[in-house]
Amino acid sequence: MPTLNDLVAYCDQRTRRTAFTDSPGACNGLQLANRGRVTRIGAAVDAGVVPFRRAVAAGVDFLIVHHGMYWDMPRPLTGPAYERVATLAEGNCALYSSHLPLDAHPRLGNNVLLARQLGLRPTRPFLPAGDQHVGWIAPSRLGRAALRRKLESLYPRVIAIEFGSERPGAVAFCSGSGNHAVPELAAAGVDTLVTGELREEHFNRAQEENLNLYLCGHYATEVHAVRALAAELARKFRLPWEFIATENPL
Repeated sequence: MPTLNDLVAYCDQRTRRTAFTDSPGACNGLQLANRGRVTRIGAAVDAGVVPFRRAVAAGVDFLIVHHGMYWDMPRPLTGPAYERVATLAEGNCALYSSHLPLDAHPRLGNNVLLARQLGLRPTRPFLPAGDQHVGWIAPSRLGRAALRRKLESLYPRVIAIEFGSERPGAVAFCSGSGNHAVPELAAAGVDTLVTGELREEHFNRAQEENLNLYLCGHYATEVHAVRALAAELARKFRLPWEFIATENPL
């Protein structure tokens, strides 16, 4: 039976955890330990009482999340913060969080997997974050209408803002929030972005700068990497795994 340390060491190395400068409260890596052994792996997008309860009920004792618990720590462990920790601790479920490393990864990352869903192959990084990049750009022969149709077949809600070229030569990908990605498009020589969500002001910017922006949902565009890492980890250590879904429409 693999140990908790075995899985954490593999995840740290595979995601290149220490190479990324993330949000100050992201706290990538092991956020809560268990008793030291792992028998079942889980993957979820968000840390929260509901996904934690579902993971524990499924027998998961190593849960990988994209959005961890500690964005605004330190804080008193009371109310929902206490319930989160207590649910995991009482269920002997360790929590491993990986934010920007799992957006950027060239094989397991959300943005690479978003592109491959569309039959595109990313060739260059996009959107600098410290010494790293978290997005990717893929050459494309898809017309704008075909790109929109493919996205609509993959995601339950797609908002298409189309003021750019009808046949973009390349598509940029930024899972989750694309607010910092839009200002980087011109420098990258791209007018088309697939992302999760944007601020209201970006509609006007798309008109003014002739951009195509496709919003597919923050949650929906960030299910891919945690699944991929969990599946790889399960193969490596010969353990079962499952995705812990929630009904997040955002």
